[in-house]
Amino acid sequence: MSSQEVFTGDAQIIDRGYRKYDGVRTGVFGAQRAVFRHSVQRALGMRRTIWAKLLPIATIGFAYVPAIVFVGIVALFPKADTAGLVLPSYGDYYGFIIAAIMAFVALVAPEVLCTDRRSGMLGIYLAAPLNRDTYLIAKSAAIGFVVSLVCLGPPLFMFLANVLQSQGPEGAGETLSTLGSVLLAGLLTTALYTGITVGITSLTDRKFIAMAAIIMLFLVTISTAGMIDGVGGPRGIYCFAPTMLSLEIALRVHGESSIIMYDVPSSTLYVAWAVWTFGGFAIARNRLRRLPVTR
Repeated sequence: MSSQEVFTGDAQIIDRGYRKYDGVRTGVFGAQRAVFRHSVQRALGMRRTIWAKLLPIATIGFAYVPAIVFVGIVALFPKADTAGLVLPSYGDYYGFIIAAIMAFVALVAPEVLCTDRRSGMLGIYLAAPLNRDTYLIAKSAAIGFVVSLVCLGPPLFMFLANVLQSQGPEGAGETLSTLGSVLLAGLLTTALYTGITVGITSLTDRKFIAMAAIIMLFLVTISTAGMIDGVGGPRGIYCFAPTMLSLEIALRVHGESSIIMYDVPSSTLYVAWAVWTFGGFAIARNRLRRLPVTR
């Protein structure tokens, strides 16, 4: 190992050279696991300043507040006092937290993907043993895991709390069926928002531009679909608004009635879901493959 010392006034710069790595080599899967762990930590503000933790914690907390309130009402008051109170179903619950989901997903993907390109870490990740596809898989898995905290966590928490208080579904068969619906709705919603945010974020290396673009997509598509529906357009136009699409899919998975897209076939909804989700991943993969990277 070579060592070179350069003295400049009071400063001392020591060049230690390079040392051969002699630890355990975990291969591609180990590298993906490390990227996944680091990306989750960065998205949640771990090992960073308190300000980096504030927004993720706040938005996650907002997503759980309605579930905590509804569960608390059932737990604290007798059944006779809450008999006339209509609590939201698992499908309806997403309507209470859609604003928190929109804010959270706009914060997560840009923080995870844009930073690598601006800091030059992407070239280091791709040096070995990751390639562009395995890197994207690891990053998408990290984003999906964090997004599931607001898309899957709150209704799952409400389900478990209801079961423990004997307020949930009755019988093993109904309990398993409801649990399956909760998991499926949460996973479909998570995949939808993960694909969209990954696709948009791959188009720029500036996270604030990506955040603004994601929020604008959500708001513009909602308002545009509402205007077209208001002048007599087909209700299927809401399939072009991912937030409305996610709310409708959650209702369909739980077998609940809809008041907006009631005349749209379920097959149309799932095709729209696939286009948004896999289209986003396809955009990200195509963009990453064309992106020049210095290793």
